[in-house]
Order: sequence, then C-alpha cells, then structure tokens
Amino acid sequence: MVAPLLLFLASFVACVAALILPGQSDLVLLAGPCALASLFLLLQAATRRMVRRPVVPKGPAGQVAPTISPQFNERSPGFSPFRALRREKPKWILVDGSNVLYWKDGTPQIDTLREVLGHLTARGYTPGVVFDANAGYLISGKYQHDGALGLLLGLAEDRVMVVGKGLPADTILLAAARDLGARIVTNDRYRDWVDTHPEVREPGHLIRGGFCDTGLWIDLEEG
Repeated sequence: MVAPLLLFLASFVACVAALILPGQSDLVLLAGPCALASLFLLLQAATRRMVRRPVVPKGPAGQVAPTISPQFNERSPGFSPFRALRREKPKWILVDGSNVLYWKDGTPQIDTLREVLGHLTARGYTPGVVFDANAGYLISGKYQHDGALGLLLGLAEDRVMVVGKGLPADTILLAAARDLGARIVTNDRYRDWVDTHPEVREPGHLIRGGFCDTGLWIDLEEG
C-alpha cells in the first residue's frame, strides 16, 4: 500500500507543477494518468484490507473478549462453557451427563448417555453435555477429559465439558443453559441453586427421563 501512495503523491505534485509552471503543461499528459492509476490501486488496497480485517468481539469497556474454551476462567461466577456457541442457531439442549449416566439400572453407563443423546438428536435438538470431574472414573476407572468423552459420545469437543476437580458442575451447567436459552435434561431439581437460578422452577425447564419396560422415555413437552 506504500508504493501506490508514494506514486500518487508524486503524480499529484507533478500535475500541480504542470499547471503552475510555464512551459510544463505537457507534463500533465504523463502525470495525470499516473495519478489516476495510483489512486485506483490505493482504493483497491484499502478495500481488500477492510474485507480481510477480522471482526473481534468486544467485552466490557471495549476490551477484546477471549474465545471461550472449556478450561477458560471456569472459576468465575456464572461461567458458561458454551458461551462461544451462542452465535449459532441450532435448537440447543443441555444434558447433565453425570446424572443421565445413572438412568438405566442405577449404574453409570456411557451407553445410557449415548442413547439419550441419540434420542434428542433425532427429535431435532443439538445437545451439549456437562460432567462432574469424576465422570471418567465412573465409566472407565480413569480421568477422561472433554475430548476423550466427546469421542466416546460422538460429539465435538466444544460441546462437552468436564468441570475441574472441586468445582460445582451444577452452577456451570445452569449458567450455560441460561446463556444458550436451553433447557436441561436431568432428574436433579437443583434446589440448592433456586435463589440464583429461579428458572429451574419454571415448568419444562428441567426435563426428566429414565428407562422403563418399554425403553427410554424423556418428557420433552414444552413447559
């Protein structure tokens, strides 16, 4: 962009000189086209730069908002692991993974959660899952991070979160649901969090489910 700018300035000065200085009028024939050509190149470069410039989201007081990852600032009050996904427009629903694991026979089974996720997807929902830190130990005897559990469930890593050890998964799950405007699949009533998340009392916000003689049932009726 510097070269076209210098060329434009030189051509412009030459045009002015040709108009002012006697006997230099022929210089306009050379400087004029050069000025127009360099101006065109300048405009073209400026347009390209505007198109390529990334749009960076702004946080409070004009600060650059960081990209949210499952590990980012999860100790902050109201932290939501799925905040970065709000720009998308699917029909979000969140699953309390550590609760749903126990829905069949009262023992933690990854297949139980897979079946629930498959049912939700078939009904047109896009599920995200939040686990307590010990979820991996419950199903495999060892720690499993977001990506590992995502592979087991057939979900992208950014749709799965294993909270850090000692952190309350309930508050992170509730904050994520509020962020996405999503309901939660769980048999937990979150009574300890009613004051900060009164929406848990709204009919249909918490979706119950389980297994009976005929198989899986989930109460997806809108509240």
